[in-house]
Amino acid sequence: MSDQDRPVRPGVGVVGLGAMGLGMAHSLRTAGYDVGVHDLRTEVAEGFARDGGTAYASPGDLAASADAEVVVSVVVSAAQVESVLFGADGAADRLRPGAVFVMCSTVDPGWSAELGGRLAERGVLYLDAPISGGAARAAAGELTMMTSGPAEAYAVADPVLEAMSGTVYRLGEQPGLGSKVKIVNQLLAGVHIAAAAEAMALGLRAGVPAEALYEVITHSAGNSWMFENRMAHVLAGDYTPLSAVDIFVKDLGLVLDSARPERFPLPLAATAHQMFLQASASGLGSEDDSAVIKIFPGIDLPRPVGS
Repeated sequence: MSDQDRPVRPGVGVVGLGAMGLGMAHSLRTAGYDVGVHDLRTEVAEGFARDGGTAYASPGDLAASADAEVVVSVVVSAAQVESVLFGADGAADRLRPGAVFVMCSTVDPGWSAELGGRLAERGVLYLDAPISGGAARAAAGELTMMTSGPAEAYAVADPVLEAMSGTVYRLGEQPGLGSKVKIVNQLLAGVHIAAAAEAMALGLRAGVPAEALYEVITHSAGNSWMFENRMAHVLAGDYTPLSAVDIFVKDLGLVLDSARPERFPLPLAATAHQMFLQASASGLGSEDDSAVIKIFPGIDLPRPVGS
């Protein structure tokens, strides 16, 4: 298909309708796309499609549809991306030549670069495109995307990226560069959450009222975006997982793995990783990542309203 013949809005599909993927699919629909979707939870995909769009039974079915000039994968891990592409009824062999696979997971940068090569052998374009911003920004089309890939992929996928994002950073043509930046972001995010939890726990142990502590810190130099966002969950006593403890077990593990071959020390990331591991080992892995505060002994945590 020539650039002249290419539609203004390419056909788009989203695989993975978790907190981020569902919001991204909604933002695409709001932008006027007829979105094809797939999720292992059939009821979630069908629920989305009732308000516009099409639910597909498998990634392969979505890839073979008219909705698949750009396929956006928003699953948790590299293993899940492998399943989306190369598993039973996967998408890799059913994507048309020239289609673009947009990979939004946090993964090892080397694996992402290798995936780009595997897809190129099939004539499929690839964008390494990790995301940041949370579920609310995903639904509003205001995500930050850290992308890298060939110009040909951007030529097709640009309007899709713009519909999902507040800012799209183009970091180069080499797949894996986006993932390298996301690794740095996750180092900071994980350390900030762990530090926020430690600070809040210290204040609670010292007998400072939780609401007063939160009010003062969020208006002082010690504040961070993660303190303000995550400690609000603690104040509410609500650990419904928007981003789970086990996500940071994985992501900080990737951070440490990426630094090890370079013999590069990451003492703060290593400590934060141990904190999330402790929380996960204590049975908190599926709770919101702010639940890392529960590893601290002798603190009186706020209870949910009405409990």
